Amino acid sequence: MAEGRLGAGTRAAVAERAEAVFVSAASVWEIEVKRALGRLEAPASVADLVDRSGFERLAIDFDHALEAGRLPLIHGDPFDRMLIAQARVEGLTLATADQQISRYGVPVLAVTRD
Repeated sequence: MAEGRLGAGTRAAVAERAEAVFVSAASVWEIEVKRALGRLEAPASVADLVDRSGFERLAIDFDHALEAGRLPLIHGDPFDRMLIAQARVEGLTLATADQQISRYGVPVLAVTRD
């Protein structure tokens, strides 16, 4: 099952507001896990796609891991918890369609899909 593309409004908001767009290693990890389970179709090389798009790679470090482990258990998905932790530690806005994430006090850009 392939995810829909980002909606035009979301793409415009990102282009208008973001100095840089970061893609977390956690997102790439989740994509590859879902691909292996047959739950997602994705380009053969997500890393190449990120690089060609001009996005910045965001590695997972110790501060991110510590923050993720200390988050309240509002959200159980470990990938989303890592994204929340990275947004908190790095002072980033998280683009997501998941309304629960805003309960962690991170800035959220609501994602729409085509």
